[in-house]
Amino acid sequence: MHFMNIGHTYENMARLVHAQTGKYPTAKGMSGAYRAAISNPTMRPMAAASAGLDITYEDGAWAEFCTTNGVFEHIFKGAGPTNGPSREAWDSRVAEALTLIQEINPGLRLMVDLLVTDLIILNSGADGGGSASRLPGVVVMSPGAKWGVLDYAMCLVHEAMHLNLFVGDTVYGTFTLSSRELGADRYRALSAVKIGRRRPLDKAFHAAVVTVPLMFMEHHQGKTTLVDLYTVSLRQACADLKKQREHFTAYGRMLLDELCAFGESINFDSVARATSGREYAGYVPVAV
Repeated sequence: MHFMNIGHTYENMARLVHAQTGKYPTAKGMSGAYRAAISNPTMRPMAAASAGLDITYEDGAWAEFCTTNGVFEHIFKGAGPTNGPSREAWDSRVAEALTLIQEINPGLRLMVDLLVTDLIILNSGADGGGSASRLPGVVVMSPGAKWGVLDYAMCLVHEAMHLNLFVGDTVYGTFTLSSRELGADRYRALSAVKIGRRRPLDKAFHAAVVTVPLMFMEHHQGKTTLVDLYTVSLRQACADLKKQREHFTAYGRMLLDELCAFGESINFDSVARATSGREYAGYVPVAV
């Protein structure tokens, strides 16, 4: 699965960096080159730090920007002031979560490190996270009161996968129609996560893709809640997504077919292989 493969992530990031700067980054310098590229004001309003994960809260510059511009409204709604002990506890959980991701799969940890540059943590009660195509590198998180380290880890991977899909879409295009056009009723498809709901095609596709790493992580930790919950809904979502296959680009159809193959097999060994397998690292678009 290309969307799980760290080599493919590197390739897509390199293409984006080249498109922005005209330079070809090395694998070793990819993180810094990508951060510099997305720091262009045409990509996002505030520059990314040159390295590391910058964590801010409800009183930070990113929170102010999101609140002012109506970004992640469903998560920011209800967020109140936080104190030092709360923030220290969140920071500690995030650090533990990154360590857990590394233990589960180094490729997933590398994906998070490469793609997530800024993390906004809130206490809004939304019990979830968010990311947006127009804000590369930025993730917002509102942890649930009962979240354990695995929940923090899955939230980070979940949002990193969205950011990963956004990069691939920026480079190649995933759909033949715009996101606005895909919001029309005739292009909606079943969601694998919001079970029973029909969502715009691009959002339904994203939701289906992110179930793969979440199910994989939970399975690795000997848990079955999400595996049991999503196995049937993912297959139903894939069947519905395939009805809209004509609206995917060649690149998008490749991702869709790989997703649907996993939906049929629920083979977690294949997910582990896909994160580092060379057969998923490259993609050459059809010449027009």
